[in-house]
Amino acid sequence: MSEISSGNNRKVEVVYSPALFPVYFDNNDCIVVVIDVFRATSAICAAFESGVDSLIPVATLEEAIEYKQKGFKVGAERNAEIVEGFDFGNSPLTFKDGRFKNESLVLTTTNGTKALEMAKPANKVVIGAFTNLSALCDYVEREDKDVLLLCAGWKDRFNLEDTLFAGAVAQKISQNLRFSNLSDSSIAAINMYDSAKDDLFDFLGESSHRKRLSRLNMEEDIIYCLTKDQSSIVPVLEGDMLVSNKR
Repeated sequence: MSEISSGNNRKVEVVYSPALFPVYFDNNDCIVVVIDVFRATSAICAAFESGVDSLIPVATLEEAIEYKQKGFKVGAERNAEIVEGFDFGNSPLTFKDGRFKNESLVLTTTNGTKALEMAKPANKVVIGAFTNLSALCDYVEREDKDVLLLCAGWKDRFNLEDTLFAGAVAQKISQNLRFSNLSDSSIAAINMYDSAKDDLFDFLGESSHRKRLSRLNMEEDIIYCLTKDQSSIVPVLEGDMLVSNKR
């Protein structure tokens, strides 16, 4: 990051787009929280909550095809829709019936898995969504490292929902004095979250991705993704694979 924190005063920064990640990331002894609320990180949390053993995120469709040819069950999403020929997309509702329990899956998405790929050089990379908000914040505090909240955005553009979640995390962990070194980007995200927290669904009514999903009749997905603390699991990247922190 731009500065190495002194003592135990951990720095908390929000990266509003993967395009900005190289600007913030110059201290790899940090924890990166990858955020893609609509819907990749919400789906990943749902997968682990349903009993999935592990999940391999890949950035490209070519990699996803290779895994499918090896016999893996592979999810692929582009532009909010399932890619033809794959087993599922990035809807968290895919995992409600526990159909993939104890399996190892592969997933590629438009934004979230790209952000995960970028974050790999960090000391620790974890998955965040409103659905695991409290568990994530507890995990981050226990790790006791500088924090980068990496918003996946939409094709490198800023989006509202990821920034709101980053603000929620920054606000919650900054109540711990060890995480009181807030960057300007964190302060802005907190202020935005304060404006939205009483009704996230309404606040996001005119947001680009909310409208994109609504056009595809995915209102149920939106409600799910904005419902806090449905999971107590924090998916953690180990090598190229996400696993549950509760292993």
